[in-house]
This record gives sequence, structure tokens and C-alpha cells, in this order.
Amino acid sequence: MSQRLDKSWSVLVSYQTVDASRCVDIVSRPDGTFGFEEFRRDPEDMGAWTPISYYSGHEYESEAEATNAAGGGGAVVGHGGERLNEPTAEASPRPGG
Repeated sequence: MSQRLDKSWSVLVSYQTVDASRCVDIVSRPDGTFGFEEFRRDPEDMGAWTPISYYSGHEYESEAEATNAAGGGGAVVGHGGERLNEPTAEASPRPGG
């Protein structure tokens, strides 16, 4: 798990690029706040998810606010400008998930 994500946080949804090289996780926290973090997965990292942004420290009052801050559901855009897919139940294991 990334040092930036607390083990007590729950991943509510994960959006991935078509090639599964990037994802954005929307999280809920025990204090009732929400947030998100962006990750990448490269072959040289042996498929491990690596956080690439410092968004997880931001707090939002609702899942919708966190999703909108991340770029808005299926329209979430990855760090490299990739469009991310709607979440699927087939998402690969990732930090916090």
C-alpha cells in the first residue's frame, strides 16, 4: 500500500485507462471525508501500482465532490491525458483496494 494512503481508508471506486496503466481511486475515510489518488503501473515496477500525484491529502465532504475534483466519473483524465473508463468489477488489486 502506498505510504500516502491510510489502511483505514476504503476504496469506493477505481477508474482505469483501457490499457490498465493508470487509475484513479476514490476513497472514503473513517472521519466521513472523501478523497482520491492517481496511480500508474509500469512493467519495470513488476505491475505494482505507484502513486503519481499528491491528491490523497485533500478532503471532500462527499464522494461526488471527490469524483468531480478527480475529473468527473467516466470523464476522469489521467496524468498523461488518458481518458479513464467507467469502473468495473474486474479492477486489478491496487493500494487501498
